[in-house]
Amino acid sequence: MNDEFMTLRNLLDERAAGRPHDLAYAFLAGDKLQQQWDYAGLRQQVARVEAFLNNSCASGSRALLVYPQGLEFMAAFLACLCQNVVAVPVPAPETYNLRRSLPRLKAISDDAQAAVVLTTRRILDLLSANGDQAAWDFKAIPWIATDELPDEPATDSDDHTIPPQELAYLQYTSGSTSTPSGVMITHQNLMHHLQTLHTACGYGDGVTVTWMPHFHDYGLVQGLLQPLFSGDPCYVMSPLSFMKRPAHWLGAISKYAGTHSQAPNFAYDHCVRRIRPKDCAALNLSSWKAAGNAAEPINPLVLDSFASTFEPYGFRKNAFSPAFGLAEATLLVSSTPLGSGPYVIDLDAASLETGRVVLARDGNSVRKAVSCGQLVGNTRVAIVDPDSLSASSVDVIGEIWVSDPAVAAGYWDQPEKSAATFQAHLSDTGEGPWLRTGDLGFMRDGHLFVSGRLKDLIIIRGANFAPQDLEWIAQGSHPALEETESAAFSVMINGDERLVIIQELKRNELPADADIREIAAGVRQAIAEEFDIRAYAVALVRRGAILKTSSGKIQRRACRAGLLDGSLETIDLLSEGPLPPAQVKA
Repeated sequence: MNDEFMTLRNLLDERAAGRPHDLAYAFLAGDKLQQQWDYAGLRQQVARVEAFLNNSCASGSRALLVYPQGLEFMAAFLACLCQNVVAVPVPAPETYNLRRSLPRLKAISDDAQAAVVLTTRRILDLLSANGDQAAWDFKAIPWIATDELPDEPATDSDDHTIPPQELAYLQYTSGSTSTPSGVMITHQNLMHHLQTLHTACGYGDGVTVTWMPHFHDYGLVQGLLQPLFSGDPCYVMSPLSFMKRPAHWLGAISKYAGTHSQAPNFAYDHCVRRIRPKDCAALNLSSWKAAGNAAEPINPLVLDSFASTFEPYGFRKNAFSPAFGLAEATLLVSSTPLGSGPYVIDLDAASLETGRVVLARDGNSVRKAVSCGQLVGNTRVAIVDPDSLSASSVDVIGEIWVSDPAVAAGYWDQPEKSAATFQAHLSDTGEGPWLRTGDLGFMRDGHLFVSGRLKDLIIIRGANFAPQDLEWIAQGSHPALEETESAAFSVMINGDERLVIIQELKRNELPADADIREIAAGVRQAIAEEFDIRAYAVALVRRGAILKTSSGKIQRRACRAGLLDGSLETIDLLSEGPLPPAQVKA
């Protein structure tokens, strides 16, 4: 890749001129090819939106991008970058979730001080038909259906030189542990990181298949922008299509010889549980050389079960590429090198709960830990004591701090939070600035291991517990429980931290003679047997009740608040005593 491309506009112009008829993007509706653009067609679609922005939006103004998954989003996003308008990707509202999604959209629009909303005619019609329900002020800023804009010729890129330090887009964080904030990604951040991923993840001469949502950093950067940077065709499908029929995802990889496709841990588990042998008759996954796994904790049992299930259809376990990243670093901090497969170590569970990293010995309780790979590019990481802010001792878990040119410029309009997160310095050496990730982990043998979120960490009797470890055990304790839907957190009872589990029940799969209280007791017993701690309370809730971010992450603090203030409706609550009032612990 030539270093001369300072922005995606330069690269897009080069692709359209040099490879006009090569496929850029295709959209799949289920297993059907619905729409496709070559590079010349993509450039033309971008030009349509550019012409509007050039006439209507000042340089540096923000544009809210409200699109369903599809190619229209790419035209709008790239047009914003070409015209130096700051793109703000957000989830598109749907009829069934207007009451939940629209307040978030309005909050982001207000925070970003958006000058315009770019969208489609279908979204406009949906909101107009549900005006009372939507409670959205259409008159505050203009809403533009870009799929109705007239064709316009592409403009000369030399007239629109954009300094690398200018903002390219705002990536609003998912809010799994805090209020969403707009991460400021510059053109330099983006281009540097795309070059890093091109090399580290083996792009070029391949094919990408993605269903990850475009408003999530994983779906935007690696799913959609990396193929354009690397010159690889990209097949796009909707997250809903994957959730309804995960066979569509693997089928697309098979049909189009996909080499790169990423997803969180739950997606691989979803495939194992939902794809039937008859769906695999024509499946050939031998082309898949980089199966990225990031955005949530990685369960080694899921890696094993997916590999054993789909190895007969050409999948190779060494194609798995566990990784770690966050929007504040543009995307990835670490990734597993191509073809090396997952690196898993056995740790002593008792030591791990005290924050120490000790390899397990025969007879000891074992906790398997999956590496999130090796540091990409020139990234540096420090493992830091989150209290003293000094470098942690070797083999001691600490907060992961990151330094790299891909680290973002800060949070939009939040100088104090930006300084605390992006301008950290080690107290013992003064070295900095570092990005504080809020994630806990350790380095071993050149690999980065992530053990949990600092804000989600549960400490009981002096022992540390990552909530996802507790959730995995709870989910598997009874067949009537959803396998991926629970939330673990702690509450303060008489000065002591106590464990609470919220667990969803499967819909329409509860046996007629099932004893709800027995199921809740089974969750408590499974936790006790595995971790030697007792859950103070187990709440069983209906399917879909667990609160999540727009990208599917469990909002543990929001679940906790809902349980304590009574807004989260429970089917059964097994508790050793009264829960504290909501205001006891923030």
